[in-house]
Amino acid sequence: MTLLDTSISLSFVLGVSFLAYVAVIVRNYLRSRSRPPGDPEAFDWHFFIPCRDEEAVIGTTLDYLGEYFPEATVWVVDDHSTDGTADLVRARERAGRPVHLVSRRLPEARTGKGDALNAAYRALNAGLWLDTDPDRVIVCVLDADGRPSPNTFAVCAGDAYFGDPRIGGVQVEVRMSNRDVARPLPGRGRLRNRCARLLARLQDLEFRGPISAMQITRRHTGTVNVGGNGQLTRLSALDSVGLDDQRPWGKALLEDFELGLRLMLAGWRNGYTTDAWVDQEALWSVRQLLTQRVRWAQGSMQCARYMRPIWGSREFTTLGFLEVLYFMAQPWLQLVGLVAYLVPVLAFSYNAVTYPRFTLDFLQHGGAPLLLIYLLIGVGEFAIWGPLYRRRCEPGLSLRAALGYGLALALYAAATYVVAVRAFWRILCRRDSWHKTARTAQPAPFDPMDPIDPIDRFDQSATVGGFSS
Repeated sequence: MTLLDTSISLSFVLGVSFLAYVAVIVRNYLRSRSRPPGDPEAFDWHFFIPCRDEEAVIGTTLDYLGEYFPEATVWVVDDHSTDGTADLVRARERAGRPVHLVSRRLPEARTGKGDALNAAYRALNAGLWLDTDPDRVIVCVLDADGRPSPNTFAVCAGDAYFGDPRIGGVQVEVRMSNRDVARPLPGRGRLRNRCARLLARLQDLEFRGPISAMQITRRHTGTVNVGGNGQLTRLSALDSVGLDDQRPWGKALLEDFELGLRLMLAGWRNGYTTDAWVDQEALWSVRQLLTQRVRWAQGSMQCARYMRPIWGSREFTTLGFLEVLYFMAQPWLQLVGLVAYLVPVLAFSYNAVTYPRFTLDFLQHGGAPLLLIYLLIGVGEFAIWGPLYRRRCEPGLSLRAALGYGLALALYAAATYVVAVRAFWRILCRRDSWHKTARTAQPAPFDPMDPIDPIDRFDQSATVGGFSS
């Protein structure tokens, strides 16, 4: 077979496989139902918030948590920040809040999010009473801009989640807090603002659409995984994978996915819910988004070393193994797909220029309908998420807007091929540095004697920073 024949065959196989996968997750997405909540007082709740130069958001996050989750203890890990992050945390400690600062300094600091979370884990264990039941202690990992929904503890205490002793971790749905901002880039032109607004909406669609659908489907395969924001884990589950070296989180750039795999290998099961959620900032810059996604893709590639123990583990069913294999193979398949899809396009373009009559004859005798069907399938499997997003998540959107977002998602998804190439190149160059996600908010001053309500302060600073919840 020629390279062109091989590429066409591969693109067909990849396209059909992905279409079948989309059909499965869409079916489960539409059939998902709410689960009854439980009693949050049956558990002891703690937040872990790793921070590096998070002055812009950490203060309002702590105020938000203090208002809606006063029963929880917050552990903020200052990973050698050079701004006022630590000062904002200390101010709330002095005000009598249940907030603790865990300081990390160079050269030990800035070695990855996993190391920062492990520092909080050690601090928590050191501060617990000896007779504390680790099955009742729940750790919730938040980004510095994370805003969990007020019902998070009640939902996660339900019988489908931590009310079930087999559940080691729960991931809540992720939403973008700035998805509705009318002018995200003050001082910039109308086109730049439209693009930034669209990018934020597509990130919200991505997390509440296909990513949520994948997690819902994983309930059936027993392979639900946890994310980096809105991740809740039972302390006894963390102990089971990290008690020996006090490091439940690993060194992979996708430390959340790595933790989920380690929990499942240890015999725990993870849950996923859309009844509770966590709000976070969407990125308004394509460059920042690509940097974030390259880190995620490289982290997934690094986790390939777990495939061998997963293969031999009795904790994974055959279907569960296949699901994990498919997910971890995605960045590698995108490298293959880039060639498989690009070669036929280049060949067709070359023939259209060099042999226009031959190309025209091909299109007139069945080629045009074939290309149209191929295009409709390739775009349609992404565009369908626009109307689904409107139906399940944002009923206030017009059908026209939903269709537009769905079509834009197809272009958005094309960027994953660039991401896969960059991630692969970083692995070849043995570069595993951690690139921190940028913030768009501006810091808000904090005065413990300020009579302003914490939520009002949160709303005001959000407006100043250019985003809203």
